[in-house]
Amino acid sequence: MKNFFAFAAGIALIGITGSVEAAPRQATPEAKLHRFSTTIEKERPQLNEETKRLIAAYRRDPSEANYAALKKQVERNYDAVVARKKAKLEELKRTARDRYKVEEMQNIVDEMLRDRDQRVENSMRRFTDRRFRPGLRNRSADGYQQVLGAGQNVAIGYAPVTNEDYAKFIAATGRKAPRSWKNGKMPEPLAKHPVVNVSYDDAVAYCKYLTDKDGGRATYRLPAEAEWEAAAGHMPKDADFNCGENDGTTLVTAYAKTLSACGAVDMWGNVWEWTATPLGDRRAVKGGAWNSRRTECRTESRGVGRDPNRGYADVGFRVVRESKADRRR
Repeated sequence: MKNFFAFAAGIALIGITGSVEAAPRQATPEAKLHRFSTTIEKERPQLNEETKRLIAAYRRDPSEANYAALKKQVERNYDAVVARKKAKLEELKRTARDRYKVEEMQNIVDEMLRDRDQRVENSMRRFTDRRFRPGLRNRSADGYQQVLGAGQNVAIGYAPVTNEDYAKFIAATGRKAPRSWKNGKMPEPLAKHPVVNVSYDDAVAYCKYLTDKDGGRATYRLPAEAEWEAAAGHMPKDADFNCGENDGTTLVTAYAKTLSACGAVDMWGNVWEWTATPLGDRRAVKGGAWNSRRTECRTESRGVGRDPNRGYADVGFRVVRESKADRRR
């Protein structure tokens, strides 16, 4: 049980960070200032004892009463975090020399208030998902990580689709190569970088190719925005990833110690990722890119869309696998 709650705390906080490979060209020397910022909260809070007790009670007896008690505690925990953020905001209003720090914290507070019900429900879906167990965030042997709270058969790619992956798709289907590939050939040094300059329609075609290749055992598709957010979880404030640091993309595993909620890598920074969610006449993209501001990479940041008919140098994609029956690791 002790190991279970250590795992639960990791899910509640969502994220593990560590050292990364040497970067090529540095785009913004100040990119790592978050390590020293007084605005960034680096603490990793643990689940309190009452929350642990209520999770255990629900797992023993998933009754409506136990669910309601756990949800009430999750709401208390959430409201306590909001109160701390508000206090930090007021402190910054008095002491911050740079206005952007105040604006950044104000945006965080506004988002937390706006999304309170949704985030509480997301936590409840994770805590009550029957797959919720230690080791769930370990790298899966089949390349797909289970997404808690997104359906029992929903898993997401461990990493974005790479140039190497996409080249196999082109060879099998004859689809046009990304415009950045010289003479239609994959750039070998970028084989394990995320593929970019692919449109939403290209990404959908790639998913269909995987579905056909799998013989109907599963459906492969782009994630809905909510599924992507469930897979990512809350972005650790001191997480390392490719944002404002490199003048271009990096290996999808360059920051492999920065894990999302489900254990996937590269969900923040490097490239924006297409989702299936419409945003007017556009499609929502998530996660930010190598040329984004750090705040744009936050999981809760929304409202960014791209023309589905175009490819972009900073947009790639990741695939969801929805199995027709439970697949065990």
